[in-house]
Amino acid sequence: MEELYRSAESILRYVVEFSTLLLEFFGICILVYTAIKSFILWLRKNESIRLELAQGIALALEFKLGGEVLRTVVVREWAELGILGAIIALRAALTFLIHWEIKNERQALEPKDSKNAQAPDSANTDVSCQ
Repeated sequence: MEELYRSAESILRYVVEFSTLLLEFFGICILVYTAIKSFILWLRKNESIRLELAQGIALALEFKLGGEVLRTVVVREWAELGILGAIIALRAALTFLIHWEIKNERQALEPKDSKNAQAPDSANTDVSCQ
């Protein structure tokens, strides 16, 4: 019975470690993709660069945070749990701040988008009046 317990624990540890690595890899891929995409937007002088970058960073952090939460399943010592808790708290705080930045950036872009949407309509009405 004890051997079965050890086998199950070993399998669980392997699955958790592999899943954690996979989630962190996804987060890294998303972050690299977002950085390249944002750099291209920066070269094109696109105004939504900050919003795109913040959304990509937030998504990457969510994957990294998921990996850290999954890692807590196989923690054996209190010191290790404390370190993981601090990492989770830091990443959660960063995610919260980035979501706050996204909200503010969307609000800042809305007036510009509504002005751009109204400008062609007013140009069309001027032409039709003449």
